[in-house]
Amino acid sequence: MELTSTAFTPQGEIPQRHTCEGEDIAPALRWTGVPDAARSLVLIVDDPDAPDPAAPQLTWVHWVLVDIPPAASGLPEGGHPLPAGTRAGLNDWHRPDYGGPCPPIGRHRYFFKLYALDTTLPALDQPAKAAVEHAMQGHVLARAELVGTYQKHKGRP
Repeated sequence: MELTSTAFTPQGEIPQRHTCEGEDIAPALRWTGVPDAARSLVLIVDDPDAPDPAAPQLTWVHWVLVDIPPAASGLPEGGHPLPAGTRAGLNDWHRPDYGGPCPPIGRHRYFFKLYALDTTLPALDQPAKAAVEHAMQGHVLARAELVGTYQKHKGRP
């Protein structure tokens, strides 16, 4: 599978409008190559560089979506409307929506990870990333990843 965005290139800077310094809306995403055997897709967006990329201590979760229909080919800017049947999990702000990059220090990496599963995850109700990853074990058919970066602009010369 391949995961892309019209908002930024792989390893490129995520535009400010998709961060806490802008409109904080999800970038548009597109994907191709979903296996025919897929029954659902999962999207997890996280930042392994929190709080400081020089000394990371945790991975901060920005967005969790489960049961995305395998026929879907992407998500629009802002993330809505979600494809029919898609359900939102909880990010690390305990909200069921996208939370954009807002690094306290330094340039962070943001991993947009798409998984094709051979099942759906109906038993999960607004799950956190850990519950989704546990439920996915043994069911991942394919995976795609897109990495963007961001460093706050406020205070820059």
